[in-house]
Amino acid sequence: MRVVFAGTPEFARSALESIASAGTTEFEVVLVLTQPDRPAGRGMKLQASPVKQCALSHGWPVAQPRSLRLDGKYPDDAAAAREALLAAQADVMVVAAYGLILPQWVLDTPRLGCLNIHASLLPRWRGAAPIHRAIEAGDAQTGVTIMQMDAGLDTGDMLLEERLDIGDDSTARLHDRLADMGGRLIVDALRAARAGQLQPVKQPEEGVTYAHKIEKHEAKIDWTQPADVLVRRVRAFDPFPGASSAVGGEVVKIWAAHVQGGEAGAAPGTVLEASPEGIVVATGGARLVATELQRPGGKRLPAADFLRGFELKAGQVFEN
Repeated sequence: MRVVFAGTPEFARSALESIASAGTTEFEVVLVLTQPDRPAGRGMKLQASPVKQCALSHGWPVAQPRSLRLDGKYPDDAAAAREALLAAQADVMVVAAYGLILPQWVLDTPRLGCLNIHASLLPRWRGAAPIHRAIEAGDAQTGVTIMQMDAGLDTGDMLLEERLDIGDDSTARLHDRLADMGGRLIVDALRAARAGQLQPVKQPEEGVTYAHKIEKHEAKIDWTQPADVLVRRVRAFDPFPGASSAVGGEVVKIWAAHVQGGEAGAAPGTVLEASPEGIVVATGGARLVATELQRPGGKRLPAADFLRGFELKAGQVFEN
């Protein structure tokens, strides 16, 4: 099969590597689409996306249009991408966390259309941040859905699906598990597509939720919320944007926490205990124990190490 791949971050790179590992006798990657290089790091130098780095390591051609809309802000980019796609004569296009909206002309170009790797159990958590939102909501399970793309937002027919238990994973850990699953499933889907064995299933009309993009302002901890809600947010916002709260004149990030039973016993945000085992804080329900924290410009540290460099005592208050 002649495959075009469209993706940008690490999640997509895992899928592209899985396709490569299946071998050129099965799949020939004829074109890779990815976002333009972006400034990153302390020096803010332009850096290639993980997908571009993967493509270059395999010697595959890469296109980086700023848009695919022929009538949009960058029509020249879109026109060049169209020429590249037509020249590729692809059987199928695989899309994973690409970051650009695909117009109808893109969806119609490959012979078998476009297959999307989505990190949720559709129709739950359509949208940009399905991994974060599943953890934040307290879902017991999530998974990967391989979907036949249409013009809607993650509304296409489902082709394959696999579930897994979330457990106490952070977004960082769950991301890696789902990326591995997505890579394996897309290879299965491509093999089934080649054999004409895919069986599209319409998404249910009930149970639709949207995973809105994570915004930086969501990092601020509202200590009036219950401890279990805050612990889920701590996990959901690792690695970005990181749950944070100001205390002692500094903004501290909390990277790991658990719930301690019993009444809060003080106003939300009040430090009840600061020991090597953790920093106990009153919330709007029960107590939260922070076990991994970070000062501005510092490293993530276990509570014991954090307290050696940051004086924190019972009675101090985290700001709401």
